[in-house]
Amino acid sequence: MININKAKHKKILSISLPAAFNSLLDMLQVITDLIMVGTISAFAVAAVGVGLQSLMLVFAVLTLFQVGTNALISRFKGAGKMNQASLALSTIWQFAFVLSMIIVPIWYFGSSWLYVWFGVVPEVMELGSSYVQVLTFMMPFIFMKLVFITALNATGDTKTPLYVKLASIVLNVALNYLFIFGNFGFPELGVVGAAIATVVVNMLELLVYVVLYVRKKTPFKPMVRFSKNLFRRMLKVGLPASFERTLTMGSFTFFTATIAHYGTEVLAGYQIGLRVEGLAFMPGIGFTIAAMALMGQGLGAKKPEQSREDVMLVMKYAIGLMFFLSFFMIFTPEMIVVLFTTDAQTIKEASLYLKIVGLSQIPLAISFVLAGALRGAGDTKRTLRISLISLWLVRIIPAFILTWYFEDVIWVYVAMISDTFVKAFFMWRAFNRGEWKRIKV
Repeated sequence: MININKAKHKKILSISLPAAFNSLLDMLQVITDLIMVGTISAFAVAAVGVGLQSLMLVFAVLTLFQVGTNALISRFKGAGKMNQASLALSTIWQFAFVLSMIIVPIWYFGSSWLYVWFGVVPEVMELGSSYVQVLTFMMPFIFMKLVFITALNATGDTKTPLYVKLASIVLNVALNYLFIFGNFGFPELGVVGAAIATVVVNMLELLVYVVLYVRKKTPFKPMVRFSKNLFRRMLKVGLPASFERTLTMGSFTFFTATIAHYGTEVLAGYQIGLRVEGLAFMPGIGFTIAAMALMGQGLGAKKPEQSREDVMLVMKYAIGLMFFLSFFMIFTPEMIVVLFTTDAQTIKEASLYLKIVGLSQIPLAISFVLAGALRGAGDTKRTLRISLISLWLVRIIPAFILTWYFEDVIWVYVAMISDTFVKAFFMWRAFNRGEWKRIKV
């Protein structure tokens, strides 16, 4: 008879499910923009899709705060040192604000060059440049908001971010309705309206977290103190992870440029396919958040075997969920894609993408959870090496070469999912060796 530890399952699900649902809502918020601008034209879809993906280069910097915050605070939580956790939060949110203010002007004036580099048609470049420039103003809100969300997740509180996100996604739809289409007397702003709505929503989300923090409605003591020691420790763990994500997103940008080689319809289909795929892997990222928190808490409590058991259980749940969702991607992609666009060719291209990536959802779940667990343990240099080697040698370089020999984009997608399988194998090998148990944060 199988002995099921109900308390352990309940603990993991109480952290994982709200985080998974919150991640799903994050993607739905992005998808909402694509669906609503999709009624305008395929140019609008491509402009918003490329714009969002180009911003990922900046958001990759957020990995510094996400991993660094989680690694420190989850260990302090596990060790029962909440005063130190509060000091770490204060240190990190101050640094996040300063860094965001440095990035804003750089990105505002340089973002339009990405569309030139992608080689998109003039209509897409004009719409996309305006969209990204408006989104730039949300960076201070995004940076600081992520620090508060990650800090709460690291203590096991994934419900508060979920409640905030539920309210914000409703507001986002309402503001899109007003600003994109010019309803109720508002000006019809198109893709720029979608950007304005996103900025407003992120500003209000941060305001909620600040109010909760100041009113002592979180596990942290509000303070404005800066610890150089904790700052250095955060950088030690966070910088390799941020470097990994930055190069990864840069590689994805290069990959998008490869896709753009096949035309506007293929590019628009790829962008829609990415957002729909996010419906599957965003819940997987939710389980990754739980793996990071549980790994850090277990190591902080000096119980590495507990950390291992918790991560393995989280991975099983992630595999089960993403395997279930893959059926919809493989067998009914057209029914999902039609929500985004009515253009027949774009629907065909997006459906092809989903059918291919649907085959890689299980190794993707394994890679997500184990990479998160290793980062939660502070083993970020190893995940950096695995991700970059696999990404370039299995995905980017082969995809680039394949465009010379084949006119069908399917071969580029095959290279893409091959990277997922290879990465999952090496993440598992690194986790199974257990060297993460001896890492100091």
